Formats: sequence, C-alpha cells, structure tokens
Amino acid sequence: MGDYVTIGGHPTWVEISGDGPPVVLLHGGFSNSDSMLHAFAPLAERFRLVAFDRRGHGRTADIDRAFHYADMAVETVGVLETVVGGPAHLVGYSDGANAALLAVLARPDLVLSLVLIGANYRADGLVPGAFDDFDLESEMGASMVADYGERSPDGAEHFPVIAEKAMTMMASEPTMTTDELAQIQAPALVLVGDDDLCTLAHTCSLYESLAAGQLAVVPGASHLVVLEKPAIVNQLVSEFLAGGGATETMMPLRRA
Repeated sequence: MGDYVTIGGHPTWVEISGDGPPVVLLHGGFSNSDSMLHAFAPLAERFRLVAFDRRGHGRTADIDRAFHYADMAVETVGVLETVVGGPAHLVGYSDGANAALLAVLARPDLVLSLVLIGANYRADGLVPGAFDDFDLESEMGASMVADYGERSPDGAEHFPVIAEKAMTMMASEPTMTTDELAQIQAPALVLVGDDDLCTLAHTCSLYESLAAGQLAVVPGASHLVVLEKPAIVNQLVSEFLAGGGATETMMPLRRA
C-alpha cells in the first residue's frame, strides 16, 4: 500500500512491501517505484521493501528546478530518516544507484550495504553516444511517456520537460572521484550487464575503488539487466543482502 509522505517539504509517493530488515529501492531515470517493487518482488519474502518516487518521477510531482544527483541523495536520506527511521540496505538502479553512492558518502551511518546496478560515478563513464538515438517518438519513448502519464500528477504532456532535465544532468553529472569512493566502508555489490550503458572499464574502477566491493557482470544483458535477467539478478541481490555483504573465498587475493 502506498501513500504520500512529506520529504524535504514535498509530497513524495512511498510504498512499502514485505517484512524484515529494511531495504530501500531506488529507481532509475524515466522510471518509478512500481518498477522496482515489481522487479524485486521476491525480496519481500525476507525484507521490508521501501520504494519511493523521486521528484518528477512516478506519482511524485515535479518542481521548477533542474535535476541533480545530489538532490536525489538528499531525498534518499530523507526517506531513510522519515520513513525507515534508521539505517537500511540500499538497492539502486541506474540513476538510483548514483544517488545511493552520494547518499552513503553524505550519511554513512544510515547505510548498511549497497547494491549498485548500472551505476556510473562520473558522467564520462557512459559509453559515448549512448543516448544519441533517444527519441520520444520511438516505441520505447512512447512507452515511457505513457507510463509517466498513468502516474504523474503533472500529466503525460510534462514528460518532455523531465526528459530534457534528465539528459542535461547526465551529460555532466555525477562527478565523484575514486578517492571519494574509497571512503565508503559499507559492503557493496556492483552489478551490470555485459553490454551496459557504463563502460566495463568504468564499472571495474568503481568496484576496485570500494573497500568492501563485490562485482557481478551478467552475460547477455544490457543496462536493462533487471528486466532481462530477473532470476539471476534477484538471486545475486538476495544472497548479498542476506549475508550482509560478507564474503569468504578459498583463494583470497584482493581480500586477503
């Protein structure tokens, strides 16, 4: 069941499913909390899933302000403080994963562990030209507009504004450094498809910069790995969360 909760002075759609240790689901760009609750429904058998729509997404109205990942991190911290009432695991996808990184840097006390799916810590970590063919008139674009229109208080006609703000943000953000990433002590699972929007070199540098990182590259998958390989993704994420990010291997080198 979902309802509006005031986060940072703004009515924000929040939905909760399941029972157990808290897991906050952070959706990607052009998406919403419903998509995350659907994709990770199996986790509700073991965890309390808290999903919310960021400003300008899903059922949460937009405001007259540019998109910035830093603001998304502030929203995330607000949900942790107001809805969860303490620390939680963060499962972020795409933009949601970038917001999770900034949230843990700002408030490490509120983050138990991180699952970072399709994350990029710098704007230049994306494959060059990845969005050159983005078109609201395409089949995928039309689907996004319809999906947005079904939920948004702003109506489908506002989606081009959302798209422009998102594209502007992604062209120059985020701007994190490997030194900043090295400060993160929370266990983190970095997960991508082998044909992701993020270059594999960038993904590996993210993983290698994290003090307690784990890496999963799913074969035969794209940036939409959550939709393409749901069983594999849920198994990897569930095992990671259940173990609290702990790992013990038979032949440790990096973790020795």
